Amino acid sequence: MSDSEALEVKALTPETWDAYAALVERHGGVFGGCWCTWFHTMAAEKERTYEANRALKQRLVEEGRAHAALVFDGDEAIAWAQFGSPAELPNIYHRKQYDEETDVLPDYRVTCIFVDKRHRRKHLSDLALQGVVDLIAAAGGGTVEGYPHDNEGKKKSVLYDGTRALFERAGFEYVRSKGQGNCVMRRTVP
Repeated sequence: MSDSEALEVKALTPETWDAYAALVERHGGVFGGCWCTWFHTMAAEKERTYEANRALKQRLVEEGRAHAALVFDGDEAIAWAQFGSPAELPNIYHRKQYDEETDVLPDYRVTCIFVDKRHRRKHLSDLALQGVVDLIAAAGGGTVEGYPHDNEGKKKSVLYDGTRALFERAGFEYVRSKGQGNCVMRRTVP
């Protein structure tokens, strides 16, 4: 990886699709070929194949309905953090409990964070999450929620939505627990 000054965050758009797709393809579609589509659709609407998920994600990007902050090292995307409105990302884990306990519906959700396996343990999740905050600020701001693992600093093999500590470093505040081992974190972005 280049020096951190050489890293750049860009929005996921049709123009950055190829770099995003290359990152996902290098990792077998990520999380069993999901292509980070799990949160876009409800379970009954899912097609559970690599090809169908790829086509869905590309269509949503082209329609402006899939958003992410992509971390680039030169021309190569090496990390991302997905975000969008609750309408764009309706499928969150522990949804029933979330809906029952919701006090504020956010303007945006952060639902998936991923770092290329060749670049892990270099705080790229922090850079990707800050990229989300910056993109939301540029779009006019709003209330943003994330649903990370509240792992109390313990190692965990899969952290698709980051950790409580990651969100705290980005200025999010703990709201409540959600399910077993997850929590709701919130921040208002001006």
